[in-house]
Amino acid sequence: MMDAGPIANRVAVVTGGAGFLGSEFCTTLAHAGAAIVVADVDLERAQAVAGRLLAEGASSLAVEVDVTDKDSVERMIERTLGTWHHIDILVNSAALDPKFDPAHREDARNAFEDYPLEAWEREIQVNLTGVFLCSQGVARPMLRQGRGVIVNVCSIYGMVGPDQRIYQRPSHPAQFKPASYSVSKAGLLGLTRYLATYFAGKDIRVNALTPGGVFADHAPEFVEKYSARTVLGRMARRDEMNAALLFLASDASSYMTGANLVVDGGWTAW
Repeated sequence: MMDAGPIANRVAVVTGGAGFLGSEFCTTLAHAGAAIVVADVDLERAQAVAGRLLAEGASSLAVEVDVTDKDSVERMIERTLGTWHHIDILVNSAALDPKFDPAHREDARNAFEDYPLEAWEREIQVNLTGVFLCSQGVARPMLRQGRGVIVNVCSIYGMVGPDQRIYQRPSHPAQFKPASYSVSKAGLLGLTRYLATYFAGKDIRVNALTPGGVFADHAPEFVEKYSARTVLGRMARRDEMNAALLFLASDASSYMTGANLVVDGGWTAW
Protein backbone atom coordinates (compact mmCIF):
# COMPACT_ATOMS: atom_id res chain seq x y z
CA MET A 1 0.00 0.00 0.00
CA MET A 2 2.74 2.46 0.92
CA ASP A 3 4.69 1.88 -2.30
CA ALA A 4 1.56 2.35 -4.41
CA GLY A 5 0.89 5.82 -3.03
CA PRO A 6 -2.72 4.94 -2.14
CA ILE A 7 -3.68 8.52 -1.30
CA ALA A 8 -1.44 10.44 -3.67
CA ASN A 9 -2.52 14.04 -4.29
CA ARG A 10 -5.16 13.93 -1.57
CA VAL A 11 -5.30 16.45 1.25
CA ALA A 12 -5.55 15.13 4.79
CA VAL A 13 -6.36 17.19 7.87
CA VAL A 14 -5.17 15.56 11.10
CA THR A 15 -6.41 17.19 14.30
CA GLY A 16 -4.19 16.61 17.27
CA GLY A 17 -1.54 16.23 14.58
CA ALA A 18 1.32 17.11 16.91
CA GLY A 19 0.24 14.54 19.48
CA PHE A 20 1.59 11.13 20.40
CA LEU A 21 -0.47 9.21 17.82
CA GLY A 22 -1.44 12.20 15.68
CA SER A 23 2.15 12.82 14.59
CA GLU A 24 2.42 9.14 13.62
CA PHE A 25 -0.74 9.48 11.53
CA CYS A 26 0.63 12.60 9.80
CA THR A 27 3.83 10.79 8.87
CA THR A 28 1.98 7.71 7.62
CA LEU A 29 -0.39 9.68 5.41
CA ALA A 30 2.42 11.87 4.10
CA HIS A 31 4.53 8.86 3.15
CA ALA A 32 1.50 7.45 1.33
CA GLY A 33 1.32 10.54 -0.85
CA ALA A 34 -1.07 12.96 0.85
CA ALA A 35 -0.58 16.64 1.58
CA ILE A 36 -0.88 17.03 5.35
CA VAL A 37 -2.46 19.71 7.50
CA VAL A 38 -0.96 19.27 10.96
CA ALA A 39 -3.75 20.85 13.01
CA ASP A 40 -3.12 21.25 16.72
CA VAL A 41 -3.78 23.61 19.58
CA ASP A 42 0.00 23.75 20.11
CA LEU A 43 1.22 25.60 17.02
CA GLU A 44 4.91 25.28 17.87
CA ARG A 45 4.72 21.49 18.03
CA ALA A 46 2.56 21.39 14.88
CA GLN A 47 5.19 23.44 13.06
CA ALA A 48 7.86 21.00 14.18
CA VAL A 49 5.92 18.04 12.72
CA ALA A 50 5.13 19.91 9.50
CA GLY A 51 8.74 21.02 9.18
CA ARG A 52 9.97 17.45 9.51
CA LEU A 53 7.53 16.28 6.83
CA LEU A 54 8.62 19.07 4.51
CA ALA A 55 12.25 18.07 5.03
CA GLU A 56 11.27 14.53 4.03
CA GLY A 57 9.80 15.82 0.77
CA ALA A 58 6.12 15.83 1.72
CA SER A 59 3.64 18.68 1.34
CA SER A 60 2.63 19.89 4.77
CA LEU A 61 1.11 22.86 6.57
CA ALA A 62 0.87 23.57 10.30
CA VAL A 63 -2.35 25.20 11.50
CA GLU A 64 -3.26 26.23 15.02
CA VAL A 65 -6.77 25.09 15.92
CA ASP A 66 -8.93 24.79 19.01
CA VAL A 67 -11.38 22.07 18.01
CA THR A 68 -13.91 23.27 20.59
CA ASP A 69 -14.11 26.71 18.94
CA LYS A 70 -16.28 26.87 15.80
CA ASP A 71 -14.52 29.99 14.49
CA SER A 72 -11.11 28.39 14.97
CA VAL A 73 -12.24 25.26 13.11
CA GLU A 74 -13.62 27.36 10.26
CA ARG A 75 -10.31 29.22 9.98
CA MET A 76 -8.53 25.87 9.74
CA ILE A 77 -10.86 24.77 6.93
CA GLU A 78 -10.43 28.09 5.09
CA ARG A 79 -6.63 27.92 5.41
CA THR A 80 -6.61 24.38 4.02
CA LEU A 81 -8.90 25.21 1.11
CA GLY A 82 -6.93 28.37 0.40
CA THR A 83 -3.77 26.30 0.08
CA TRP A 84 -4.95 23.15 -1.73
CA HIS A 85 -8.58 23.88 -2.72
CA HIS A 86 -9.94 20.54 -1.49
CA ILE A 87 -10.11 18.34 1.61
CA ASP A 88 -10.20 14.61 1.05
CA ILE A 89 -9.45 13.10 4.46
CA LEU A 90 -10.19 14.21 8.02
CA VAL A 91 -8.61 12.32 10.91
CA ASN A 92 -10.19 13.34 14.20
CA SER A 93 -7.31 12.51 16.53
CA ALA A 94 -7.43 15.48 18.92
CA ALA A 95 -8.52 14.33 22.37
CA LEU A 96 -8.05 14.72 26.08
CA ASP A 97 -6.94 11.36 27.45
CA PRO A 98 -6.06 11.21 31.15
CA LYS A 99 -2.65 9.57 31.40
CA PHE A 100 -1.07 7.27 33.95
CA ASP A 101 2.57 7.65 33.02
CA PRO A 102 4.93 9.13 35.67
CA ALA A 103 4.42 12.70 34.43
CA HIS A 104 0.63 12.59 34.85
CA ARG A 105 -0.12 10.38 37.84
CA GLU A 106 -1.22 13.25 40.03
CA ASP A 107 -3.95 14.16 37.49
CA ALA A 108 -5.78 10.86 37.83
CA ARG A 109 -6.85 10.66 41.49
CA ASN A 110 -10.45 11.84 41.11
CA ALA A 111 -13.05 9.26 42.04
CA PHE A 112 -16.38 9.49 40.21
CA GLU A 113 -18.18 10.92 43.23
CA ASP A 114 -15.67 13.79 43.41
CA TYR A 115 -14.99 14.33 39.71
CA PRO A 116 -15.19 18.06 38.87
CA LEU A 117 -17.96 19.17 36.54
CA GLU A 118 -15.58 21.46 34.68
CA ALA A 119 -13.27 18.51 33.92
CA TRP A 120 -16.23 16.47 32.65
CA GLU A 121 -17.43 19.31 30.42
CA ARG A 122 -13.95 20.05 29.05
CA GLU A 123 -13.35 16.44 28.05
CA ILE A 124 -16.76 16.12 26.38
CA GLN A 125 -16.05 19.38 24.55
CA VAL A 126 -12.73 18.24 23.11
CA ASN A 127 -13.40 14.53 22.54
CA LEU A 128 -16.93 14.76 21.19
CA THR A 129 -17.98 18.33 20.37
CA GLY A 130 -14.61 18.92 18.71
CA VAL A 131 -15.21 15.98 16.37
CA PHE A 132 -18.70 17.30 15.62
CA LEU A 133 -17.34 20.74 14.70
CA CYS A 134 -14.46 19.45 12.57
CA SER A 135 -16.68 16.95 10.74
CA GLN A 136 -19.25 19.67 10.16
CA GLY A 137 -16.47 21.92 8.85
CA VAL A 138 -15.28 19.45 6.20
CA ALA A 139 -18.79 18.35 5.21
CA ARG A 140 -19.45 21.20 2.77
CA PRO A 141 -16.22 20.90 0.77
CA MET A 142 -16.53 17.12 0.71
CA LEU A 143 -20.12 17.34 -0.51
CA ARG A 144 -19.08 19.83 -3.21
CA GLN A 145 -16.30 17.61 -4.49
CA GLY A 146 -18.44 14.47 -4.24
CA ARG A 147 -16.17 12.34 -2.04
CA GLY A 148 -14.35 12.25 1.25
CA VAL A 149 -13.22 10.14 4.18
CA ILE A 150 -13.54 10.82 7.91
CA VAL A 151 -11.73 8.66 10.46
CA ASN A 152 -12.61 9.10 14.13
CA VAL A 153 -10.04 7.87 16.62
CA CYS A 154 -11.94 6.20 19.44
CA SER A 155 -10.91 3.98 22.35
CA ILE A 156 -11.60 0.54 23.76
CA TYR A 157 -13.15 2.38 26.69
CA GLY A 158 -15.87 3.55 24.33
CA MET A 159 -16.75 -0.13 23.90
CA VAL A 160 -16.20 -1.57 27.37
CA GLY A 161 -15.87 -0.10 30.82
CA PRO A 162 -12.39 0.66 32.15
CA ASP A 163 -10.80 -1.98 34.32
CA GLN A 164 -10.02 0.37 37.17
CA ARG A 165 -7.96 -2.31 38.94
CA ILE A 166 -5.01 -1.79 36.59
CA TYR A 167 -4.66 1.85 37.66
CA GLN A 168 -4.27 1.15 41.37
CA ARG A 169 -0.89 1.02 43.08
CA PRO A 170 -0.26 -0.44 46.54
CA SER A 171 0.32 2.18 49.24
CA HIS A 172 -0.79 4.99 46.91
CA PRO A 173 -4.07 6.93 46.74
CA ALA A 174 -6.65 5.39 44.43
CA GLN A 175 -6.74 6.71 40.85
CA PHE A 176 -9.31 6.18 38.14
CA LYS A 177 -9.90 6.57 34.43
CA PRO A 178 -12.71 9.17 34.50
CA ALA A 179 -16.26 8.67 33.27
CA SER A 180 -15.96 11.55 30.80
CA TYR A 181 -13.38 9.66 28.75
CA SER A 182 -15.51 6.53 28.36
CA VAL A 183 -18.68 8.50 27.69
CA SER A 184 -17.09 10.79 25.10
CA LYS A 185 -15.54 7.87 23.23
CA ALA A 186 -18.78 5.87 23.30
CA GLY A 187 -20.54 8.95 21.95
CA LEU A 188 -17.93 9.18 19.22
CA LEU A 189 -18.83 5.69 18.02
CA GLY A 190 -22.46 6.81 17.86
CA LEU A 191 -21.49 9.93 15.92
CA THR A 192 -19.47 7.78 13.51
CA ARG A 193 -22.51 5.66 12.69
CA TYR A 194 -24.75 8.70 12.45
CA LEU A 195 -22.48 10.46 9.97
CA ALA A 196 -21.97 7.32 7.90
CA THR A 197 -25.71 6.95 7.40
CA TYR A 198 -26.28 10.69 7.03
CA PHE A 199 -23.91 10.73 4.05
CA ALA A 200 -25.55 7.71 2.43
CA GLY A 201 -25.22 7.92 -1.36
CA LYS A 202 -22.74 10.83 -1.20
CA ASP A 203 -19.47 8.84 -1.40
CA ILE A 204 -18.37 10.20 1.96
CA ARG A 205 -17.26 7.37 4.20
CA VAL A 206 -17.01 7.65 7.99
CA ASN A 207 -15.32 5.00 10.10
CA ALA A 208 -13.78 4.66 13.54
CA LEU A 209 -10.34 3.43 14.53
CA THR A 210 -10.25 2.07 18.06
CA PRO A 211 -6.76 1.58 19.51
CA GLY A 212 -5.93 -0.31 22.63
CA GLY A 213 -3.35 0.93 25.08
CA VAL A 214 -0.15 2.25 23.48
CA PHE A 215 3.06 2.19 25.47
CA ALA A 216 4.24 5.67 26.41
CA ASP A 217 6.81 5.35 29.17
CA HIS A 218 4.31 3.76 31.55
CA ALA A 219 5.51 2.37 34.85
CA PRO A 220 6.53 -1.31 34.70
CA GLU A 221 3.79 -2.36 37.14
CA PHE A 222 1.13 -0.72 34.95
CA VAL A 223 2.52 -2.33 31.78
CA GLU A 224 2.43 -5.72 33.48
CA LYS A 225 -1.19 -5.35 34.63
CA TYR A 226 -2.37 -3.92 31.32
CA SER A 227 -0.57 -6.57 29.28
CA ALA A 228 -2.12 -9.37 31.33
CA ARG A 229 -5.57 -8.15 30.17
CA THR A 230 -4.72 -8.52 26.47
CA VAL A 231 -4.74 -11.64 24.35
CA LEU A 232 -1.34 -10.76 22.85
CA GLY A 233 0.13 -10.12 26.28
CA ARG A 234 1.54 -6.65 25.68
CA MET A 235 0.75 -3.01 25.05
CA ALA A 236 0.82 -1.65 21.50
CA ARG A 237 3.84 0.00 20.00
CA ARG A 238 3.37 3.59 18.92
CA ASP A 239 3.49 2.70 15.21
CA GLU A 240 1.01 -0.20 15.32
CA MET A 241 -2.05 1.93 14.51
CA ASN A 242 -0.57 3.39 11.33
CA ALA A 243 -1.48 0.64 8.87
CA ALA A 244 -5.05 0.54 10.16
CA LEU A 245 -5.34 4.32 9.83
CA LEU A 246 -4.01 4.22 6.26
CA PHE A 247 -6.40 1.41 5.40
CA LEU A 248 -9.40 3.44 6.57
CA ALA A 249 -8.18 6.65 4.91
CA SER A 250 -7.53 5.03 1.53
CA ASP A 251 -9.61 3.28 -1.10
CA ALA A 252 -8.44 -0.03 0.35
CA SER A 253 -11.48 0.30 2.64
CA SER A 254 -13.81 1.52 -0.12
CA TYR A 255 -16.64 -0.80 0.96
CA MET A 256 -16.51 0.22 4.63
CA THR A 257 -18.52 2.94 6.31
CA GLY A 258 -20.04 3.16 9.75
CA ALA A 259 -17.55 0.54 10.92
CA ASN A 260 -15.24 0.35 13.90
CA LEU A 261 -11.78 -1.11 13.28
CA VAL A 262 -10.46 -2.35 16.62
CA VAL A 263 -6.68 -2.68 17.08
CA ASP A 264 -6.39 -3.63 20.74
CA GLY A 265 -4.27 -6.78 21.04
CA GLY A 266 -7.42 -8.67 21.87
CA TRP A 267 -8.42 -6.61 24.93
CA THR A 268 -12.12 -6.63 23.98
CA ALA A 269 -12.12 -10.26 22.78
CA TRP A 270 -12.13 -11.90 26.22
